[in-house]
Amino acid sequence: ISIPYPWVEGEPHTVALITSTGLTFTGEVAVAAQSPAVDARYLTTFALLGVYAGVIPVFIGLLWLPFVRAVARKWIDFFLCLTIGLLIFLGVSSLIESFEAAALVPAAFQGHALVLLGSVGTLLLLTALGRWRAGAKGERSPAYIATLIALGIGFHNLGEGLAIGTSYATGEIALGTFLVIGFLLHNTTEGLGIITPLAHERPRLRLLVALGVLAGIPTILGAWLGGFTYSPVWTTLFLAVGAGAIAQVVFELSRLFARRGEGLHTP
Repeated sequence: ISIPYPWVEGEPHTVALITSTGLTFTGEVAVAAQSPAVDARYLTTFALLGVYAGVIPVFIGLLWLPFVRAVARKWIDFFLCLTIGLLIFLGVSSLIESFEAAALVPAAFQGHALVLLGSVGTLLLLTALGRWRAGAKGERSPAYIATLIALGIGFHNLGEGLAIGTSYATGEIALGTFLVIGFLLHNTTEGLGIITPLAHERPRLRLLVALGVLAGIPTILGAWLGGFTYSPVWTTLFLAVGAGAIAQVVFELSRLFARRGEGLHTP
């Protein structure tokens, strides 16, 4: 519905629509602004927001590698536990956000069913791929575990980018700024979780760069999607996929930690 309305940029507005039967719909615009258009200016703006919130913090976290390699094994186990805790927090956060987005999905698309499909489907798919990759021995290399962690974090950061882009597209400038700062601060811990399985390895620089890109770049993609083509359906599905991917990573890390724990009790 297009409504001619004398709005003033930067000011809050409340728009009410009254139907012929007297039914009233009210919408609030916190900060009136022109909707972002797909051009060089907004592409660059949302890309920079994604870089600040997701890419830079993840790469800063990867700089923990020399420190992690120098500490004793008990501290590596501690960081593994810390990584599991961090991922559980991110997974629960993604699941809650997916249910919140599902409430905005039209009934015909079955928002809660999308959450179930995205989360459980992703979990089963990654589990099958992991078993196929491990082969008959059932072994998973540290690089593979680190890649899984980066993938799970990347899906979560996609949801963060969606939140940032949507807040700016809907005029919630203050909220968008708060989200960028908040995500920047907590994303610095994600790099530590990625490199912990590589503590006793000598990974090549290109592997570390690839892990950082896998975990951080989805923030930019999410900001573009949220800023230009926000859709509750896709938002719900992406967040649910992120929750399922993180659940699979937590499972793999728990198995890795259990094997390390068995080694500690070997006489």
